[in-house]
Amino acid sequence: MTGAGTAAVVECAGLTKRFGRTVALCDVDLVVGPGEVVGYLGPNGAGKTTTLRILMGFVRPTAGSARVLGRDAWREAARVHRDVGHLSGEPALHDRLTGREHVRATARLRGQDDLRRAMQIAGRLDLDLDRPARALSKGNRQKLAVVLAFMSDPLLLVLDEPTSGFDPLVQQEFQAMLAEHTAAGGSALLSSHVLGEVQRTADRIAVLRAGRLVAVEEMDVLRARSLHRVRASFADPVAASDFAGVLGLRDLVVTAETLTCSAPAAALDALVGRLAGHRLLDLECTEADLEETFLAFYGSEQPDAA
Repeated sequence: MTGAGTAAVVECAGLTKRFGRTVALCDVDLVVGPGEVVGYLGPNGAGKTTTLRILMGFVRPTAGSARVLGRDAWREAARVHRDVGHLSGEPALHDRLTGREHVRATARLRGQDDLRRAMQIAGRLDLDLDRPARALSKGNRQKLAVVLAFMSDPLLLVLDEPTSGFDPLVQQEFQAMLAEHTAAGGSALLSSHVLGEVQRTADRIAVLRAGRLVAVEEMDVLRARSLHRVRASFADPVAASDFAGVLGLRDLVVTAETLTCSAPAAALDALVGRLAGHRLLDLECTEADLEETFLAFYGSEQPDAA
């Protein structure tokens, strides 16, 4: 892996894409720096996949610009494909080819002769490269796509839902590989709906809704805003006033002997302190999914982007 200096690895300026009357992206400005992982997040249909397809030169922007490793993503798409590790949301594999044949074909396209790195990654993921793609489960097809993305040690990884279909152990191995990639100076743009995955791997987040970039924030901000659903049952009656002043609570409902609410992570300590002032019979606290958190903090309009 060669160095990229301090120049932006990904740079989108005023990026806009329309499909007929549908605006998929509108005036998106986004930068990924060397050595960082940016989590690209938002509800289904927000425009994340459209952005990644533009960056890989598969779709031409209507307006604005997208540069990858200093190159125009559309005009120099062949160079982008050679130098970037890309994993699409639905990996395009040739059903009759084995994993090993996919590796060899990808190596030829990238001017590689040494396949040892690909074999090493396949071993870490416990993937049999001698089976044809048509015989692979969804999870193993995804593993093969990860091998093809990582095998050339690219400066940039563009990843769309990379751990879809993985069990927890394989997810952990993937996250370790991504950490090694950035430790060696690589960067990644990671689109995901798995909040825990993004929290463990990303340095910053970019939040997209209805084709518009509504926030670019440090990871700590997302951690503080991550919603938790809380339900408590008490041995004695409680009042809503007992929980007044706990900042950030949403949808608070207090009956004689129960409490339900949604609480950001930043409010949990204060809320637990108030709950501890009563005799608890039961307490449930579960993390809300990513889409629920986004809808709570970044609006609830139905997106019309792809």
